[in-house]
Amino acid sequence: MRRKYPPRGRVEEPYKVNLKILAPKVRVVGENVEVDVYDIDKALQMARDQGLDLVEISPKADPPVCKIVDYSKFKYDQKKKQKEIKAKASKTVIKEIRFGPNTDDHDFNFKLNHAIGFLKDGSKVKAYVHFRGRTIVYKERGEILLLKFAQALEEYAKVEQLPKLEGKRMFLYLTPKAIKK
Repeated sequence: MRRKYPPRGRVEEPYKVNLKILAPKVRVVGENVEVDVYDIDKALQMARDQGLDLVEISPKADPPVCKIVDYSKFKYDQKKKQKEIKAKASKTVIKEIRFGPNTDDHDFNFKLNHAIGFLKDGSKVKAYVHFRGRTIVYKERGEILLLKFAQALEEYAKVEQLPKLEGKRMFLYLTPKAIKK
């Protein structure tokens, strides 16, 4: 029995190149070229004379803007730029810090130092008090603890969301302040 593979679709080129440009007149830009509106045949001839390609950069402009470049190098540069943009896009990381309603000073300070480290790294911090069993009666203790935590981190972070009770947990969200250079 023969295996059926899904048909391969053609990879659509993002730019029209050389003879695929359909506009009768184009604005030509590039190195060693006077920026002007040319007939498509003249523009293609100019590109051929330089041993390069005519690439349609902005098809929506009137007339469309074309650039005389080496297409493979142009594609490589575009890919490289996209990769850089993707790398620079910051990914938001949320670090969690858990407290109990009866957290002592030493534990509080220990977790506070961790939070400072997270905020300096640029991560958001989600601090929460987890109430187990009958400790839910001490909601105000948890709220006081979270507000004290937020106040201690005042110079490193700003409060994104004030303490809020959801089920058996009370949350507080902190975002790092912009680092001044």
